[in-house]
Amino acid sequence: MQLDNSGNSIPIMTNTQLKAQLTHPIFETIRDTVPNERVYVIGGFVRDLLLDRPCKDIDIVIEGSGIELAEKIAKKVNATKVSVFKNFGTAMIKLEDGYEIEFVGARKESYNRDSRKPIVEDGTIEDDQKRRDFKINALAISLNKANYGELIDPFNGVQDLEDKILKTPLEPGITYSDDPLRMMRAIRFATQLNFTIHHTSLQAIRENKERIKIVSQERITTELNKIILADTPSIGFKLLFNTGLLEIIFPEMVDLHGVEFIDGKGHKDNFYHTLEVLDNIAPNTNNLWLRWAAIMHDIAKPPTKRFDKKVGWTFHSHEVVGSKMVKPIFKRMKLPLDSQMQYVRKMVFLHLRPIALTNPNTKDAAYRRMLFEAGDDIDDLLTLCRADITSKNENKVQRYLQKFDKVEKRIAEIEENDRIRNWQPPISGDVIMKTFGIKPCFEVGKIKSEIKDAILEGTIKNDYDEAFEYMVSLGKRLGLEVV
Repeated sequence: MQLDNSGNSIPIMTNTQLKAQLTHPIFETIRDTVPNERVYVIGGFVRDLLLDRPCKDIDIVIEGSGIELAEKIAKKVNATKVSVFKNFGTAMIKLEDGYEIEFVGARKESYNRDSRKPIVEDGTIEDDQKRRDFKINALAISLNKANYGELIDPFNGVQDLEDKILKTPLEPGITYSDDPLRMMRAIRFATQLNFTIHHTSLQAIRENKERIKIVSQERITTELNKIILADTPSIGFKLLFNTGLLEIIFPEMVDLHGVEFIDGKGHKDNFYHTLEVLDNIAPNTNNLWLRWAAIMHDIAKPPTKRFDKKVGWTFHSHEVVGSKMVKPIFKRMKLPLDSQMQYVRKMVFLHLRPIALTNPNTKDAAYRRMLFEAGDDIDDLLTLCRADITSKNENKVQRYLQKFDKVEKRIAEIEENDRIRNWQPPISGDVIMKTFGIKPCFEVGKIKSEIKDAILEGTIKNDYDEAFEYMVSLGKRLGLEVV
């Protein structure tokens, strides 16, 4: 049996049907180039073919030299470049239609305790399948001329696809101890495919969690980002939390977990709230950095948590403290420290602003300031804030969303009238200095700031002539004369 996109079982393809699915010409090209060699398409492409999921990454394994095969195929398909990785015995070619084909010689592996880098030897297709992380990734399809299109499934991976379960080909403790990154991959696949990790495998992850420390941060973060980009990222984060891996790779997020009560007053569990926000935002954006903002928006609630006898639990300035936490967390996780980091920091800093605007007495000045600070990211900010509206009381959620609809409408109206988004004040520092015959000084910055505030407050219009007149009056107050 095979699963369709809804998770229902459908008949598994026969070898004849499977053969018919090998529609890309690269497969026949490989068959005709090495007709008498044991060569196979293996791994994720086969899994996704059986699951009817799109996949443009094709792994080819041959009992022999993968590099030599890649060079032969490259000539036949007129590939402009063959990327060769001699240390790993692999080569890759990229096709014009976006497919990436990786070639590798079949191999067997053994591991040293202190490293996830294997000792590699030449092997058979059977050896190669044994070294795979999961049974569903050990599936192979023959490209041999004699049995072209035949499914090679030594571990009954097809049954695991039907059962929507992840099992390892070898004993799971060995699998995860040998290569601890496989623990992250198990959770990533469980998240992406909505599969269950077999209970013995899940226990082995718990037992081997400390081994994740020998894996490079870059590899861990790559898997974490794939979890974040899944349709329901909370699946992965709950697994990371329950196995103890999250405490090691992202302790700040674990700190969000738990509820404390004093005098019968408690607060929400900010860990599960964060996961709800992340799941809420997922259908509305594939922007990895906006999803990271959803993860980070309440990250500073633990260090800012205080109890007030009158109002209960408070988290004052958690948006400010949280924005300052973004850079060190990104640095440790080897995430980019450029514009993406700045974007996440801005989202965290501003995430409370739109919610505050739901007060019916809010003045237009508050809207203008938010538009000014958010700039082109205002739509993303509003998406984040909508996702942040959570409650066990569905009626309460709907009431807040209705209020937020009004906020968004008013934002659109003010933006249309005042054009504040990415706005620059009409009076520059140069104009101020020339008008008063002064050099760069405190007064220049003060006048610029007050002109900006006056426009945002609605005291004067966003107009050069009106702003110039206001500048002159400000200058007089500061003892400056027009030259």
